Amino acid sequence: MSDPIKHECGIVLLRLLKPMAYYEKKYGSKRYGLNTLYLLMEKQHNRGQEGAGMATVKLHANPGEEYIFRERALGNGAITEIFNTINQQLALFEQHDTEGINSSKAPFLGEIYMGHLRYGTIGRSGIAYTHPFLRRNNWRSRNLCLAGNFNLANVDEIFDQIVAEGQHPRHNADTFIILEQLGSMLDTTAEHLYSSLSASGLSGEELNKKIEQEIDLEPIVRKATEMWDGGFVITGMTGSGDAFVFRDQWGIRPAYYFANNEVVVVTSERPAMQTVLNLKTDDIQELPAGAGIFIKQDGTFKVTQLHTAAQVTPCSFERIYFSRGSDRDIYRERKMLGKLLTPQILKSIDNNLDNTVLSFIPNTAEVAYYGMLEGFESYLNQQKTNAILNKKKPLTEKEIEEILSKKVRSEKLTIKDIKLRTFITEDSSRNDLAAHVYDVTYGIVHENEDNIVVIDDSIVRGTTLKQSIIKIISRLQPRKIIVVSSSPQIRYPDCYGIDMSRLNEFIAFTAAIALLKEQGKQAIIDEVYRKSKAQENMAKENIVNYVKEIYAPFSDEEISKKISQLVRPNDCSIEIDIIYQTIENLHKACPNHQGDWYFSGNYPTAGGNKIVNQAFINYYENKNTRPIKSPGE
Repeated sequence: MSDPIKHECGIVLLRLLKPMAYYEKKYGSKRYGLNTLYLLMEKQHNRGQEGAGMATVKLHANPGEEYIFRERALGNGAITEIFNTINQQLALFEQHDTEGINSSKAPFLGEIYMGHLRYGTIGRSGIAYTHPFLRRNNWRSRNLCLAGNFNLANVDEIFDQIVAEGQHPRHNADTFIILEQLGSMLDTTAEHLYSSLSASGLSGEELNKKIEQEIDLEPIVRKATEMWDGGFVITGMTGSGDAFVFRDQWGIRPAYYFANNEVVVVTSERPAMQTVLNLKTDDIQELPAGAGIFIKQDGTFKVTQLHTAAQVTPCSFERIYFSRGSDRDIYRERKMLGKLLTPQILKSIDNNLDNTVLSFIPNTAEVAYYGMLEGFESYLNQQKTNAILNKKKPLTEKEIEEILSKKVRSEKLTIKDIKLRTFITEDSSRNDLAAHVYDVTYGIVHENEDNIVVIDDSIVRGTTLKQSIIKIISRLQPRKIIVVSSSPQIRYPDCYGIDMSRLNEFIAFTAAIALLKEQGKQAIIDEVYRKSKAQENMAKENIVNYVKEIYAPFSDEEISKKISQLVRPNDCSIEIDIIYQTIENLHKACPNHQGDWYFSGNYPTAGGNKIVNQAFINYYENKNTRPIKSPGE
C-alpha cells in the first residue's frame, strides 16, 4: 500500500495441556510455551507495530507466590524488548536456582499465555493503552486479563450501561470499558457461587477450589457481548486458569484455532500457526462468527456458538492487504484480484502490449502483480493462437517464430528506497523529500512510446502517488502512466479496527466533492449535511447512510477520471489514468469475505451508519476529529 494506514491488531492465546516436564523432555526446554508465544507473535508482527504485550498465568502457584505475569512495551521493537526483559528475569532466577529445585516458581513460565500486537485506531497511545489489560483481585478467580483485535462502534452505550449499574470506570477507552464490564460480571458470578457453596457447608480452601472449578465464562461472555457493536476478537484469561476467545457475530475480525493433546492455540492469522507448529492448512479451523472457544482450568475446552451469525461479512481488506500473503487462500485471492483487472488495463492501453511495461508498487502489491501478469499472458497467448489459426496460407518458420516471440514486458520498475524522516525538515521541504521515497529502474522504458502500468493493492489518500510515485515515474518520459488499484475506491470510513475514519482523507471522496462543486451541485452536499445533522442524536438503529448520495450522480469511471486529475503532479504533462477494481470482481476474487463497507457504504452493523453519519458532519463543519468518540469526549 503506497499510502500506509494503521490497521488491525494481532492476538495469540496459547494453552499448554501437559505438565511442564513433558515439554522439557520432548522439546528440550522448560521455555517451550514462552518460545512458542514469541514465535507466534513475531509471525504476526505485520498486524501491530506500535506496541506489544504478553501475559502468563501459572496454575500451580502457592499462596504468596505470583501467578499472573505481564510485560508490555512500545514501538516497532516491542516484541524483542519484552522477551529480552523476560529472559533477563529468568536468567536472574536461574542463577539462584541452579539445581532446578524451585523451577515451578520461575517468572513467566506458566500454562496459559496471551500475546498482543497493537495498532491504535482511536488516536490514543502509550503504555496505558497497550494490551493485555489486567484487573487485579486477591481471589484468583476474579483476576481478569484481556487483549483483543477490535473496535467498538457503540462504546458510549456500554459506558452508560455500566455507569447506570453503579460502576465508576477510571477510563473511557473501549478496552477499559469492556474490562470493567466483564470484570464486574465475573465478580457477581463468583459472589453467587460463594453464597451457594457456603450454604452447602464448604469453606476455606475447599470452597475456593470449588468456585474456581465451577466458574463458567461462557454465560458471562454471552451476556456482556449482547450489545457490542463492531468488529472484534477478544481473548481473556482468569487468574485461576480459565480462558476464552470470542469472535464478533458478523465475522469482521479473523480468528483461527488449533488443538491437539498438547496445546490449544488461537491466532489472528493461520500461517502463523502453520509455520511455528508445522501444521497443514486443513489442520487449522476458523473460529465461526459469533462463536467462542472456552478453555477450563483443567484443560478441557469447547467451541460454542454464543450469538446467531445473521449477516456474516468478514473484512475484505484482510484479504487485499492486511493479512500475510503466505496464507494459501489469501495468496490465490490476491492473484485473482490482479488477474481480473486485465480487461480494464487493456482498454486503457488500447491493447498495445508491445509498448507497455508492467510493474508493481512494492511490496504488498507483488502477489496481485503476478495475477495481473497471468491475465496478460493469457490474453497474449490467445492473440498468438488467433494469429496462427487465422492465416489463410501456411506460415513460414520465421513468421511462426516472430509470433511466438512476443511476450509481456514485465519489470521491477519501482523501488521503495528509504523511509525518509521528513519530520525533521520544514514544511516547505517535505514534499520535495517525499518524492524520493520511491526510485525507478532506468533504461527500460522507451521515451514517449511506452505505457507504464503499476499496480498497487489500494489507493487511500493518493498523497504518495502525487508526491512520489507518479512524480518519479514521469521522469522516464512514458507516453502514459496507468496506476491500478487491486481494491475498489475507498469511499467510506471504517469503524471496526482500521484507522480510516476521516472522509476528507479519501481521494475518492475528495474527487466526488470536487465534481459536485464543478457541476454546480453544491446543494447535494448541503442536503446530505442537513439529513446527517438531523440524525445526530438518533438511536444508531434508525440512522441512514446518506453519504451515498455524494457519489450517486457519478459513475465509478467519472470518479476515477477525477482522481487521475487530482493525483497528477503540477509539473507533469504525461497522461495519467487511475483504474480501480470493481466491487463485483472483488467479491468474485474473495467470495468468502464479503465485507465491503469502506467501498460500498453497506455497514453490517448499525454502529457503522452512526460513524459515517458523524464523519460527514465533522467534514462539513471542518472538524478534524475522528467520528468514533469515547464517552468522555
